[in-house]
Amino acid sequence: MTCQRGLTPPLSIAPMMDRTDRYFRSFMRQITRHTLLYTEMITSSALLHGDRDLLLGYDEVEHPISLQLGGSDPIAMAQCARIAQDRGYDEVNINVGCPSDRVQSGQFGACLMRSPQRVADCVAAMRDAVSIPVTVKHRIGVDDDDQYEDMAHFVRVVSSANADRFTVHARKAWLSGLSPKENRTVPPIRYADVYRLKTEFQDLAIEINGQIKTLEDVHNHLAKLDAVMIGRAAWDNPFVFATVDAEIFGQPQRQITRSQIATAMRPQLQAAKANGKRLGPHLRPMLNLYAGQPGARRWKQILTTQGFHADADDSVIEIALKAVEEIQARQTVLEESRIPRQ
Repeated sequence: MTCQRGLTPPLSIAPMMDRTDRYFRSFMRQITRHTLLYTEMITSSALLHGDRDLLLGYDEVEHPISLQLGGSDPIAMAQCARIAQDRGYDEVNINVGCPSDRVQSGQFGACLMRSPQRVADCVAAMRDAVSIPVTVKHRIGVDDDDQYEDMAHFVRVVSSANADRFTVHARKAWLSGLSPKENRTVPPIRYADVYRLKTEFQDLAIEINGQIKTLEDVHNHLAKLDAVMIGRAAWDNPFVFATVDAEIFGQPQRQITRSQIATAMRPQLQAAKANGKRLGPHLRPMLNLYAGQPGARRWKQILTTQGFHADADDSVIEIALKAVEEIQARQTVLEESRIPRQ
């Protein structure tokens, strides 16, 4: 299931710290089988010196999956890319977008937009080390280096090393004065700059990221670009992906409901329980499964109050589903009572 160089998946879910762990990815695979998934960012030093089984562990169902790396040393990044390929990852991505203080102190993330040749050197070393795609996720710009020409220069230099895809978060990053959370919302969205980038670099695979929440948004961007990356909306409303395999990837439509998705997660919860693990990490990605639906609050309440206890088991899913069904049944009766009789 390894991604081939030159082939760009049209839709992906962004790497997000404290979000896109293996539990979230396994959950999302119940909803979409083809969307490209990412790990949380892992630093090159952590991967080279830390617990690789813990950092890189995943279930085969999670393919296609990309490992996002934070780092700026070409030799270390090449070693990490080789480890990723050996572990079966389908792609490796370089983080040139995170603005946090910790990332800046390590001289990687968004601050690397000011060092395009260093990023190009990393890409070149990684491509020499592996056959899987090597991609770059970056911003429009950083601080006052935020003109279109600044981004175009970055892409021009890095593309000389044959990066397989450029994923552009369509906001600039402030390296001081804003928190990482504020950097996701305060700088204005500039989609037009990403469209222009594709127009001027037609041979490059360009993906867009930033404030994309609906399939209508996805279709609109795909009319002008090669791919779309959805971030927080995937966590806040995961069921938006229920039809993407058919609509975006051209696969046969699966008729799938929220209750079927929740039920499909029960074997995973049973396995975790049998291994003496708490169910909280498995349940956390499921909290917003019913977002926007009658019973959403009750669903989340039951999972958090009953499912996160040490003695919880997979029956919490059955309890929560029953509560939601009762609320939705009452809602249906109420709505039918309001329909004027002929």
